[in-house]
Amino acid sequence: MTSRPAIAIIKFSALGDVLRTTALLHGLRRMSPDCVITWITSRGALDLLKNNRHIDRLLGYGQDTEDLLKKEAFDTLICLDKEEGSTALAMGLSARAKIGFGRDDSGKLCHLNKESEYAYRLGISDELKFKINKKTYQEIIYGMCSLDYKRDRYILSLDKTEIDNAARRLRKMGLREKDFVIGINAGAGDRFANKAWPVDSYISLIDTIIDRTEAKIFLLGGAREKEINEGMESLFEERVYNLGWNNSLREFAGIIKHCDIVVTGDTLAMHIGIALDRYVLALFGPTCSQEIDLYDKGVKIVSDIDCSPCYKKACARKDNCMSKIPPEKVFEEIAKRMKNEPIFRCEAI
Repeated sequence: MTSRPAIAIIKFSALGDVLRTTALLHGLRRMSPDCVITWITSRGALDLLKNNRHIDRLLGYGQDTEDLLKKEAFDTLICLDKEEGSTALAMGLSARAKIGFGRDDSGKLCHLNKESEYAYRLGISDELKFKINKKTYQEIIYGMCSLDYKRDRYILSLDKTEIDNAARRLRKMGLREKDFVIGINAGAGDRFANKAWPVDSYISLIDTIIDRTEAKIFLLGGAREKEINEGMESLFEERVYNLGWNNSLREFAGIIKHCDIVVTGDTLAMHIGIALDRYVLALFGPTCSQEIDLYDKGVKIVSDIDCSPCYKKACARKDNCMSKIPPEKVFEEIAKRMKNEPIFRCEAI
C-alpha cells in the first residue's frame, strides 16, 4: 500500500506574507490531491491558517515542534522564509526533496533547488527586484515549486459564526445593511521607511468622503494604530467609527469582511482584504507593487517619485514617496467605485 506524499511548508512571517502564501495550496493539491500537508508557522500567524481545509496539520513553531518534526521524514519540504530560524529548521529536517531557502555549510543563505534561484536573486539584486521583475509573489513561489500557476487565490477561512458576530457588533455601533462602508487602515509595519501614508493625508481623505458621500468609515488597525485612530476619530462628529486596536486576527478579518472598500498601504489589512474579496485601494511607496495581485478587484496607487521602490529602513527625504500620493487621487478612485451608489452626492468622475 502506497503512503500518501508528505509535504512540509515552512512560512513564519510576516503575517501578510503567510496569508498570501496560502495561494500555493491550490497548486500542491492539483499536483498531489491525496498529499498530507503540514504547515509550520509562527504562533502569532496560526489564526490566519485556522480552518484551512487544504492544511492537514498546522503547527506553531517552538522547541517542542522542532523536536517532533525531527523524528519525521517528508517527501517534500518547502521553506519560503529567508530568516535564520526558518532556514535553520529547514536544514535540520529530513526530506527527499527540499525547495526554497536554506543555509550552506558556512551558514550563509542559499537556495535549495535551481527553481528557487530567481527568488534568491530577487533578494540580492535591486535592479532585478525593482525594475526587471514583473512577477507577482504567487507566480514566484509557484515557480520555486515547479507548479502550474492558475492565478490561484489566497485562502482565509472565516466561518459563518465569525462573520455574523462581526455583523452584530457593527449593528450595535449603528451600521445598517444598506450602508456603504469604507475601511481605512492608516498604519503599516515599521520594517521599511515611509510604508504608511501620512496621517494628514488620511484626514484629508476622510474629510472629503464625509463631505461628498454618505459612506461610513471604519478606522482599522492594531496596537500601532491606537493613538492614530483615536486622534482621527476625535476630529469627526459623525460616520467615523474606531473599531479598536485589540481585535484578534480573525475578529479583524471579520470586520474587513463587512467593508465595501478597504484603503490601506502594503500591509496585513491589504492582504486580508484581498483574501476576503473586498475592493482594495492599495497605496505603494517603498515596496514593489508589481508583486501584489488584487485579482481584478481594486486599484494600486503607486507613488511616482523617482527613488521608489527602495525597501530602505530609513529615509531622510521630507517629500517622501508616500507623501507624494495626493488624497484627491485616492478619492477619485473611491468615486469611480461609488458612482452608481445612491449615497454618492458628487458628480461622477
